[in-house]
Formats: sequence, C-alpha cells, structure tokens
Amino acid sequence: MATIKNILSLQRFGGWGEVKSPFYFVFMIEKETVKRIVDEFLTQSVNYLVNIDVKPDNVIVVEIDGDRAVSIDDCISLSKFIESKLDRDTEDYELEVGSAGIGQPFKILRQYLKNVGNEVEVLTKSGVKHTGILKSADAETFVLTMKKQVKPEGAKRKITVEEDLTFIYNEIKHTKYLIKI
Repeated sequence: MATIKNILSLQRFGGWGEVKSPFYFVFMIEKETVKRIVDEFLTQSVNYLVNIDVKPDNVIVVEIDGDRAVSIDDCISLSKFIESKLDRDTEDYELEVGSAGIGQPFKILRQYLKNVGNEVEVLTKSGVKHTGILKSADAETFVLTMKKQVKPEGAKRKITVEEDLTFIYNEIKHTKYLIKI
C-alpha cells in the first residue's frame, strides 16, 4: 500500500515580508481514470468491481468481489496494475485494494445475483428488518422469501408458511449476507 504524501505548500506573503498561514494544493486523481484502469485489469479476471472511492487527499479505495472468493493475491495483482498505470511524479496517492467483506451491504446487482439462494438480511429505510432467502433479483427489484408462523382459522396450532416480499432498491437501507453462528 502506497502512503507517500507530497503536498505542494504554497505560501502567501503579506506586507513587511511576513509569511502568513500556508495553504495546501493537492492534484486530485479522477475517479473515472481509476475506473478505466480497474476495468482494463478486470476484463481478464473472474472478479468484478464493486466500488471506487477517491477521497480529497488522493486516498483511492477500490473494492472488488467475485462469484467465488477473492484472494489476497487478486488484490495485490490489481494494486500493482493500478500503480503501474499512475505516475507518482505527477500524482501522489495512497491506494487501498480490498474485497467486499462478507458482512458488508451489497452495493451492486451482481452481488445480489451471487447471493440468490442464500439467507440475507434486509433493512428498509423505515427501519423494518427482514430475514429470508434471496429468491431473485433484477435491475429494478429483488424478492425475499420469508418463513412465518400463522394460525389458520379454527386450527389449534400455528403452521409455517412462505411469503415472498418484493423490494425496490431505493426503499431499502441495506441488504447483506446473513451470518449465523
């Protein structure tokens, strides 16, 4: 991980030759530049891009995932590739490349598709939490199959029934893989 920080310090001079407070100027690396580099690398990989974040102090965070496990070697290879495409003499940056964590919220459709058939937790924007099996997902919605206990009219005992709930992505706060211990 690169952690060198070269910041150009520009001084403003006031009357009588006094030096006033310095201010700093940092050349910001464009997110689209990093995305093009990552996309180029991932065309030859089973992994896919989840998120890129370029912070104002040129800290670049790249998050990848895969239909199978992402290895540390995958992250190292991508990191080296990105570094080979950026020029340290003109763009100082800190680079972090990692895999999407198992307990992290899904950010893209492909993560939903990867987890069809798995148990997930959905938290709606209204604060209601649902758990169930992710049944399907497409670009607009996803379906969660939940089991619940109901007591049929006239019955002595409750029975378990399955119910499908359809969610629109903008109605939810997060969806994540449910880890049970």
